[in-house]
Amino acid sequence: MSKLSIDVIGYLAACMTTISFLPQLIRVLKLRSARDISLGMFLIFTVGTAFWFAYGLLSRSWPVSIANGVTLVLSASILFFKLRFDREAATPQQPGGAPR
Repeated sequence: MSKLSIDVIGYLAACMTTISFLPQLIRVLKLRSARDISLGMFLIFTVGTAFWFAYGLLSRSWPVSIANGVTLVLSASILFFKLRFDREAATPQQPGGAPR
């Protein structure tokens, strides 16, 4: 199998696994809630993705680098909104929606 064919398989796999995070991110933004998402899992996953991204850069594997770079942005975004929305939900609200 040629290097081009192997890279095409890598890019296809990268596209599918990377875009799989979009529905979750859209749902979190739409509902303004990430209550059902595991904080521990997303912390570990995001750090792991950062390591895969670094590995891809260091090994000059562009399918690995690009896929994990985009996945890192998406998973870090979900993690950011998880922390933000969870903190907002824990903040007591006064009647009328104004924070204390």
